[in-house]
Amino acid sequence: MSETQIVPDSQHRGLIAILPQLPRDLAQLARLDRPIGWWLLFWPCAWGVLLAGGEKRWELILWLLLGSIAMRGAGCVYNDIIDADLDRKVTRTAARPVASGRVSAKLAWGWLFLLCLIGLVVLLQLHLPAQVIALASLAPVAAYPFMKRITWWPQAWLGIVFSWGALVGWGEVRWEDWGVLTALYAGSICWVIGYDTIYALQDVEDDALIGVRSSARAMGAKVRGGVAGFYAAALVLWALAFWMLRPDLLALLALVPMALHLFWQVVTLEPADGANALTRFRANRFAGLLMALACWVVGNA
Repeated sequence: MSETQIVPDSQHRGLIAILPQLPRDLAQLARLDRPIGWWLLFWPCAWGVLLAGGEKRWELILWLLLGSIAMRGAGCVYNDIIDADLDRKVTRTAARPVASGRVSAKLAWGWLFLLCLIGLVVLLQLHLPAQVIALASLAPVAAYPFMKRITWWPQAWLGIVFSWGALVGWGEVRWEDWGVLTALYAGSICWVIGYDTIYALQDVEDDALIGVRSSARAMGAKVRGGVAGFYAAALVLWALAFWMLRPDLLALLALVPMALHLFWQVVTLEPADGANALTRFRANRFAGLLMALACWVVGNA
């Protein structure tokens, strides 16, 4: 992959571009210039709420959206603090605020604390069972930055973390039918592995040079088939969740738009083209919406 095909992840876009340097760096540190991350963290939250029958709980969905923005930002700050040494060695990430030295580790920790305070405000809006579930996510979140050093499948760990919102959303609305939730959660993990493998395609050459592991490197030339396999597993598990909740054809038909979209991602994916991979990765924001609509149809049936 040539450097011209590598898309830097620290770019000045929109309102972020007109901010003074320090606020701009803090915004980029929390990835406020890249909303795809908090959309991907938010959608499983919405799925849990909607499939559990909470279609009228719009205030809950909005609180979970705010929490996703804040905690995704906090997670990115934490990840950049831990990964600063690795980020400096990767073309796409070398310009990140901490890796480049524009933001000190001390300031980054302070910004992380502030974002966590916003997350705490959201946490206090939930009932105790959902609060406990949400707090339990802190351990896997804290461990995530180290996974790329010890396993070829850090994307699987990211799946555990980024799918956690489904547990929170479901636990806030109902406290039963855990088999349905288990299938929904497992399907979300497979979905995350699929799209984050696509994302990791941008870094395979740099990752190989510095010894960072990823599912994209593990799959090698079979990466398209691997992504297709994880997407297929996600669809099967989601179909199982829907069928256990609503055993009728409508439950399965609700997944057709999502299935077609994931199929499009796979057949148009060009593993050697970083820009193509980034576009397919970002398309999962729309995929999350399609799944949310499916959960709404089945949960409201």
